[in-house]
Amino acid sequence: MSTVPTGPTALDVVDAFRQAARQHPDRTAIVHDGTAMDYRTLDTLVTGVAARLGPGPGTVAVAATRTASTVVALLGVLAAGGTYCPIDPQYPAERRDALARAAGCRVVIATCDGPTLLSGVPAIDIRNMSDGWDTSGRDTSPAGQPSDIGEPDEPAYILFTSGSTGAPKPVVTPRRAIAAAVSSLGQFLGLNDGDRVLQFASLNWDTCFEEILPALTTGAALVFDHAAHAGSFARFLDVIDRQRLSVVDLPTAYWHEWVRHLIRERQSLPPSLRIVVIGGEAAHPARLADWRALDTADVRLVNTYGCTETTLVTHAVDLYGPLAAADVAGERVPIGGPLPHVVERLGGDGELLIGGDSVALGYQGLPTATAEKFLVLGTPAGPVRFFRTGDLVRRLDGGVLLHEGRADHQLKVAGIRVDPGEAEALISEHPHVAAVAVTGQNLDGLTSLVAYVVGAPGSDAAQLPGDILAFIRPRSPRHLIPARIVVTEQLPHTASGKVDRARLPGLADAGS
Repeated sequence: MSTVPTGPTALDVVDAFRQAARQHPDRTAIVHDGTAMDYRTLDTLVTGVAARLGPGPGTVAVAATRTASTVVALLGVLAAGGTYCPIDPQYPAERRDALARAAGCRVVIATCDGPTLLSGVPAIDIRNMSDGWDTSGRDTSPAGQPSDIGEPDEPAYILFTSGSTGAPKPVVTPRRAIAAAVSSLGQFLGLNDGDRVLQFASLNWDTCFEEILPALTTGAALVFDHAAHAGSFARFLDVIDRQRLSVVDLPTAYWHEWVRHLIRERQSLPPSLRIVVIGGEAAHPARLADWRALDTADVRLVNTYGCTETTLVTHAVDLYGPLAAADVAGERVPIGGPLPHVVERLGGDGELLIGGDSVALGYQGLPTATAEKFLVLGTPAGPVRFFRTGDLVRRLDGGVLLHEGRADHQLKVAGIRVDPGEAEALISEHPHVAAVAVTGQNLDGLTSLVAYVVGAPGSDAAQLPGDILAFIRPRSPRHLIPARIVVTEQLPHTASGKVDRARLPGLADAGS
C-alpha cells in the first residue's frame, strides 16, 4: 500500500546539487584541510564517477573516509541511479565483509589507501580523482529540471542499525525520503550560499548527510579540517574561527563537554558562528543553562531528533538564540516538533510513530523485522506508512515533544543507537561465556555499555574480562565494545525467565 504524499515532492538531491552548481559554478563547494574545490569541479567529478559506474549500478560499497573523495562517491553513486552504502575501512575485516554482503554490494569504490572492502567484487579507485576521467556523460539539462536518475521510491542509500540477533539490520532509504528530509532541514536552518558548514560526523552514519547534503544543495561550502577532530576544544574553536564556519552539527555529548570548556576557560564563540545543531542523545538541562550564561544569544542552538529508519532529522527546536521560544526553558530539554515533511502520531502508550515521505523502505532481506516496525495507518488524507520509533514521548504546550524513555532496551552510545542484543551475541561467542547481559550505565550524561557475564565451568573469573575484550575487539566496531565487563555468578531473571535488566547492579536509565 502506497503512502499518501505529505506535500509537494522535493527536488531529488542530485538535481538540487546540480542546480546549485549551475547557479554558483565558481563558488567553493568543499574545503579539505585548506584546499578548495569549486562547484564546477565537484560537478565534473561527480559526473565522472557516475559515468564510470554506468546507469543503474545497484548497491555500491564506498570506503567512507573523512575526505572529499567520499562526497564525490556519494553524489556519483546517486547520480548514476545507484544505492550508496558507506563502510568504515577501519572496521574489522569480518564486519566489513558481512555489511557489504548484507547490503548486496555489486561494486566497490576506493577513496583511500587501505584494505579492500569486499574481495571478488569490481572496484573503482577514485583516490586520484582528476587523473584522466571521462566526463562525456555530463548532464546538460536546464537548471532546475530533473534528470533521469531514478524514481522517488528507488533506494538512495543503505545504512545499518543495531539488531537484537547480533547481526546489524540494513535500512533501505528511498530517494524520496532523503530529498524531503534535506529540503525540510535546509529550510528550517535557513542555510544559504554564504554559509560554511563543518563536516564533523562520522561518514558511516546518517548524521554526516545532515552536514553534506543541505550544504551542497544550497550552494554553501562544506569544510573538512582534521584539527577539528584533534581532541582539543581550543583547536576546535580555532577551526571555527580560521575556517569562518557558520554552522556546526555536533553530538550532544561532545557539546556538553564543549560547554564545560567554554565556561571553564571563559572563552567566547567566534563571530562567524550562527548555528549550532546538536542531537543523538538527551541534552542536559545544566549544560543548557551554562550555554545561556555565555555570550551566545546571537547563535541559534538547535536540538534535533531522528532515526535511521525515518531519514536524518524529523524533529527540531531552537533551544536558545534569536528564534527560540520562551517555553523551551524548562527543567527538561525537549526534542522538538515535527518538520514539515513529517506525519506524526503518538501511540496509546506514548510511543512516537513517524510517517510520510521520510520513512525508509524497510530492512533489506528481513521481512519479519520490517513488519514488526513498519505499519500502515489511516489518516484523514488516506493510508500512511509509519515507523515505530520505540521512543516514548509527551507533548508539551506549543507542540514540541519531551522524551520519556524507551519502549525497549535500546541505548544511545556516542550518539549511535545500540541494541544490547547485538553486543550480547558477540560476547556469547566466546567459549568461556555461559551467559551475558549488556546494558547501559549513564555517567554524567555519557552512556557506556556494561556487560554482566557468567563464566562457563572452569573459566578464570579474574582473566575472563580481558579475554573477552581481546576476543571481540577484532570483530566489533568500537560502539559495541563494553566499557566494563563484570563477572557474576548468575544473572537476575523475571518470573517469566527473562533477564531482569532493572535488577542488574549499578545501572541508571540511559535512554535518550
